[in-house]
Amino acid sequence: MLEMMRKNGLTLALFALGCTAFVAFTHSLTRDTIIEQEQAQLLRVLDELLPADSHDEPLFDHCVMLSSEQFLGTSDPLPVFTAMKDGQPQSYAIEAVAPDGYSGEIKLVVGVKVDGTLNGVRVLNHNETPGLGDKIELKKSPWVLDFNGQSMLGEEDTRWAVRSDGGQFDAFTGATITPRAVVKAVHKVLLLVNQQPRLLTQAPSCGESL
Repeated sequence: MLEMMRKNGLTLALFALGCTAFVAFTHSLTRDTIIEQEQAQLLRVLDELLPADSHDEPLFDHCVMLSSEQFLGTSDPLPVFTAMKDGQPQSYAIEAVAPDGYSGEIKLVVGVKVDGTLNGVRVLNHNETPGLGDKIELKKSPWVLDFNGQSMLGEEDTRWAVRSDGGQFDAFTGATITPRAVVKAVHKVLLLVNQQPRLLTQAPSCGESL
């Protein structure tokens, strides 16, 4: 009996080791593809939020890596792209994280003019429930378009919440946590642009941070 248990234990250990090696190998093969897909998605989002007629200089020439857990929802540095036209900043595309989604972090890009008016919001990545929380994706629902043209009346603007919390943004039936997290994250980005715009120019460039 003891010998059989040892053999079974060894078999299980070898099986677990094999599975781990297979997952690691598969990840190494697909990592570059995943990175390429993420970069392609980011380019599409930038084109939507900072279209070509909004800048006359390459966006990647005006990219900084900003670290601000207070405004961006994470301590990790995230890119901020500035649309420059006639030598002046016109708009920003700011990556941010909503850390309190129903199923974890929600990664966003917030497009906002220098005067604090939103160009729009797009979701880069999330793990929200299909059919419920995933309505934050534009391909699943037009909900995210409600941010277009919005701005803040002040730091205590109570409109920046979902309707069940007294704000102006709709929630999803059975999934209030997800839109609440996104609204909160977008609000923080607007606070950044309105209150601390110098942070957007003083951060190290994307090239320097590599």
